[in-house]
Formats: sequence, C-alpha cells, structure tokens
Amino acid sequence: MQYWLMKSEPSEYSIDDLKKDKTEHWDGVRNYQARNMMRDQMKKGDLAFMYHSNCDDIGIVGIMTVYREGYPDHTAFDKKDKHYDPKSDPDNPRWIMVDVKYKRKLKRTITLQELKQHKVLQDMQLLRKGNRLSIMPVTKKHWDFILSLE
Repeated sequence: MQYWLMKSEPSEYSIDDLKKDKTEHWDGVRNYQARNMMRDQMKKGDLAFMYHSNCDDIGIVGIMTVYREGYPDHTAFDKKDKHYDPKSDPDNPRWIMVDVKYKRKLKRTITLQELKQHKVLQDMQLLRKGNRLSIMPVTKKHWDFILSLE
C-alpha cells in the first residue's frame, strides 16, 4: 500500500464532486514527473489525500482510493478539451490518468498553514520550497500523523 496527495482546485473538481460522483478519472495531468508516478507507481487500492489548492482554505480535505491503475488520458486527444495535446498520439500516449474513488471527507480541512507548523512534517514533499507537483507520494509516517490532526 502506498499513499499519495493529489491536488485539485475545488472550482474545477472538489471532494464534494467526488462524493457525488463516487468514482472519477483524474485527468489533465501535464507534468512528466506526476505522469510517471501515475503510470509506474500508483496501484489499485492505494490511498490518496485530496488537497484543495488555489482557494480560500488550501489544504487536505478528504481521502480517495486509487480505483483503476494508469491508462491513457483521452482528454489529450480531444481538440475541444482544455487538456488537449497535439503532440500526444493515441498509438503512443504521452499522458496517463488513474481513476479514484471517494472514501471520505476529513472532519475538517487540514490547512497548508497548519501542516507547516508541525516539525514531524518538515520533510514532506508538499512543504518543500518550490514544489508545485499536482501529485506526490506521502510516507506512512506523514499519512498517519496528518490523520491524527483531524
């Protein structure tokens, strides 16, 4: 079992949207490092925090399960989609997505500011200066500590 943090802007897709939909594909990732993690490391059954970014309450809001392992991101082939990539070829896809399934909302948002206050989390990838990845691994130690903050 591995643990992840996946960022989404709630105006684009929120934990409440996932709760309503139950399962959804995580599309539109256009960073090679994040793509490689989805393609090579994420496995069905892994757990992920949903992290709301670019909003008033930036932070961890819920938990999802990886429901389907990496497969080609079809939005890269759709000229009408905002994630369209003319260099992506259906015969040799450049971009990957996974499906995630709603597990639960946290009792409260654990904000970025709060996460930064805990010494045990100082080496968490999310808190490293200049880190802008939308998907990142979370250690079991960090996962358990964050859940203890609920």
